[in-house]
Amino acid sequence: MTIAAVIREKGRNVVSVSPEAPIAEIASIIASRRIGAVVVLADHGGLVGIVSERDVVKALARHGARVLELTASDLMTRQVTTITMRTTIDQATEIMDAGYFRHLPVMEDGQLAGIVSIRDLVKHRITLHQRDLEALKAATGRGKG
Repeated sequence: MTIAAVIREKGRNVVSVSPEAPIAEIASIIASRRIGAVVVLADHGGLVGIVSERDVVKALARHGARVLELTASDLMTRQVTTITMRTTIDQATEIMDAGYFRHLPVMEDGQLAGIVSIRDLVKHRITLHQRDLEALKAATGRGKG
């Protein structure tokens, strides 16, 4: 199973900010949208970074209230690990585990096509297991009243 299946279920919507976005705005977006990261896009739409809630918390611990003077460009991870629609769910999980990432932008033909979180991958696996279990019950006649 590939990331394309996860993106089909969750959609291609990606919350993004500009490099100049203030950290206060990013924290507000993350909190109000209940997401763990925002991608940072250049004016031309190219991916230039990612800012996670973990990045904001680390910056707060390091800079205190001065963190509010910073921007996405100051905190973002610039060397963003990305995946494609053809990446398998197992490969994406391994990448996340090895790099201690919780979010991976998905690229397609050089353009941002979506983002997946570890939660998205777990949710997808659970859904697949539930479908398999229901199919097995139906095939063995155990799914009936």
